[in-house]
Amino acid sequence: MAPPHHARRSIRLPGWDYSSAGVYFVTICAFRRAMLFGEIRGAKMVPNAIGVTIEQTWHELPNRFPSLALDAFVLMPNHLHGIIVLHRKKRAEINSAPTADQPPLTLGRVIQSFKSFACFRVRQQTGRVVPLWQRNYFEHVVRSGKSLTAIQRYISENPARWEFDLENPIAARQRNLSAEPWEV
Repeated sequence: MAPPHHARRSIRLPGWDYSSAGVYFVTICAFRRAMLFGEIRGAKMVPNAIGVTIEQTWHELPNRFPSLALDAFVLMPNHLHGIIVLHRKKRAEINSAPTADQPPLTLGRVIQSFKSFACFRVRQQTGRVVPLWQRNYFEHVVRSGKSLTAIQRYISENPARWEFDLENPIAARQRNLSAEPWEV
């Protein structure tokens, strides 16, 4: 009998080329959704030292990837939301084939680089290895201006809605306590 396979359902848009120009809404969660990055006070995010490092690393992404731009962003106590814009390749990039040192820029490569560099910087800062990230990330391909505006508003209002956020373990615990036993 063959061993059972752990079939992970892909959360990616089928048939979408994640190296193509586009606008992407991403959510990246902290390892085990731990409250690693700070806290919400008065409907505002107050990052701790690790949170400040995460924010700085995020905002430096365009320096590492010139064909990338950033839009709305918010760091939360145990996750972040951001909009990444991948631009069309420049003419010089079209005429040159990617090398082993420079694979084509994809959303996955951007997220992997961000996570790795953030871990490196936090290790330098704290002097220890701190597991920061869940294994994957969530993304949504933004396909209209109306959708982009709604996502930008969602991001900017996220700290004010923390008490209702599904990623908030206190709010999740309160929801479970108020539910009937068969609803948990």
